[in-house]
Amino acid sequence: MSPSSPTISELIAQERRLTLPRFGYEDAYALGGLLVALARERHAPVAIDIRRGSQQLFHAALPGSSADNDAWIDRKRRVVERYGESSYLVGTRFRAKGTTFEESSRLDLDTYAAHGGSFPIAVEGAGVIGSVTVSGLPQAEDHALVVEALEQFTVRP
Repeated sequence: MSPSSPTISELIAQERRLTLPRFGYEDAYALGGLLVALARERHAPVAIDIRRGSQQLFHAALPGSSADNDAWIDRKRRVVERYGESSYLVGTRFRAKGTTFEESSRLDLDTYAAHGGSFPIAVEGAGVIGSVTVSGLPQAEDHALVVEALEQFTVRP
């Protein structure tokens, strides 16, 4: 799986399309299970994190992942919390301006990382209420895995 780099407009469209009608504890478990299944099918060495607000509702670490992946999850998730957009979209916006998040954000890079893999959980009528994050693959693949899982999640019965 080697996805191409989506454009800013494609990333924005993903976020709009993947707004959910609701998101609770059971939804977090179902989405997390879906991500684990997709990652296992691909033998992807990832860690997965799902949060609503500051509460961690789901976490899994698959073979080949490490504590470094958890640190990346925290840094990418904080970008979603701060900007209300996917970590990949935030990084892409900086690159489109001819700079990088690291050079121009003025944020502590030990705390924030605008690398793909953290996606906002947005609920209709409420806005961004949490995040789903994957770490362990190249950033475009982390992002694509989360989007694929959310797309499958939104069409379930």
